[in-house]
Amino acid sequence: EAMEISSTLILTGLVLALILFVRWKRDKEYISLPPGPKPLPLLGNLLQIDKSAPFTTLLEFSRLYGTVFTVYFGRQRAVVLVGYKTVKEALCDQADDFADRGVIPFLHNITEGYGLASNGQCWQQLRRFTLGTLRNFGMGRKTMEEWILAESKYLIDRLAKTNSVPCDPTYFLSQTASNVICALVFGHRFEYHDDDFLQLLKIISQTVLFINTPLGQLYNTFPWLMDCLPGYQHKVLADTDKLKAFIMEKIHQHEKTLSPASPRDFTDCFLIRLNQEKDNPSSEFHYKNMVATVLGLFIAGTETTSTTLKYALMMLIKHPNIQEKVQLEIDEVIGRDRCPVMEDRKSLPFTDAVIYEVQRYLDIAPMNVPHYATSDIVFKGYIIPKGTYIFPMLHSVLRDETQWESPWTFNPGNFLDHNGNFKKNPAFIPFSAGKRACVGESLAKMELFLFLVSLLQHFTFSCPGGPESLDPTPEYSSFGKIVRNYELIATPR
Repeated sequence: EAMEISSTLILTGLVLALILFVRWKRDKEYISLPPGPKPLPLLGNLLQIDKSAPFTTLLEFSRLYGTVFTVYFGRQRAVVLVGYKTVKEALCDQADDFADRGVIPFLHNITEGYGLASNGQCWQQLRRFTLGTLRNFGMGRKTMEEWILAESKYLIDRLAKTNSVPCDPTYFLSQTASNVICALVFGHRFEYHDDDFLQLLKIISQTVLFINTPLGQLYNTFPWLMDCLPGYQHKVLADTDKLKAFIMEKIHQHEKTLSPASPRDFTDCFLIRLNQEKDNPSSEFHYKNMVATVLGLFIAGTETTSTTLKYALMMLIKHPNIQEKVQLEIDEVIGRDRCPVMEDRKSLPFTDAVIYEVQRYLDIAPMNVPHYATSDIVFKGYIIPKGTYIFPMLHSVLRDETQWESPWTFNPGNFLDHNGNFKKNPAFIPFSAGKRACVGESLAKMELFLFLVSLLQHFTFSCPGGPESLDPTPEYSSFGKIVRNYELIATPR
């Protein structure tokens, strides 16, 4: 009997020791975590967060908890980084620690975890290949600049046919931006009246819109639940299968006409690499990675550039004096007959400043695409534990009051010195920074400059209700900002 009591005491002691150890470990982790608002079980801090613009709540939290704090999206722990210095320290000074990408469940469902949003050797190889191919590809006979200028002529013709009647520019601009990506990836463009192409662009648009709605945020917080429940999310996912089928069809067409000695586009280059490594079982160059990479380029290259162009035209209509000043500078430097070239950029400081300010003020990805701690990260005296999502908030950098002359107003002067010369600012990182910066950054900058200068050479833009009728606040602001639809009038100059 004494032995039984002794065994019970030992067992009770071990259980208590285990409980105390687990609590100590949890408390130790909690103490070393960045501070943050107290989460509720299962829901985390969701009830405190503005569903239509989560980044605004996160900015408020930073005033209470500092530039590094912890927040819970449901059960998922996230660390938010705020301000230029903190974001730069993470993404640039500790680039290796913060190089991994967090999973966005809805996009993961579409790509199955393949492509440029993957981690480890996969993303490193694909990123190196994609960057190299985009940089080096002269598109056979044409350079990227020539492709963009050729496409700008189609856009100008399309706008001229509106005969100064009000029109929604959304799909004109997405067709234009998408055609540049299609030229790079597939080696050809699509006609603006091609209904199949328009359907694909509508799918891209509705997919990006869905991810940024409260319903899309709910999916990304509770994917297991949203997969079980009926709803619109299933239609959006089913429609993205049409995008993947379109890409596979293009890949098969390329395979039939492939000439390894003379690749025509990105798809040819990927197929050549895929064939070279077909006997390597650990190769990352296979069809699933190919479809996911092309899909990523197609969606990001279409939606971000066309949204920025749409916002740029809105801001030029809203500020007619700025539009007029840009046109005067273009008339003086280039005139109205010659096509602009990238070389003109340094001679157009005000125009350049306006384009940069549009990107800063639009702030297209306020929360950034999430990063992820694949192991414990020591940062600013805290421990960010393995399995934590990390949001280096671009909004907080593009509005950092210590870095910008007028962070909260639309002001091209943010990029001009006292002599009117263009002035760079290290806090201008709309494409993010570090190892996960946008692969299409140089292409997007080229498109924005050449398209906007070409448009302003040929048209003056206004809208039916006048400048005051336009609302520059986005419809939704989650991972990305959705610019409100509006009608513009393109009056030939």
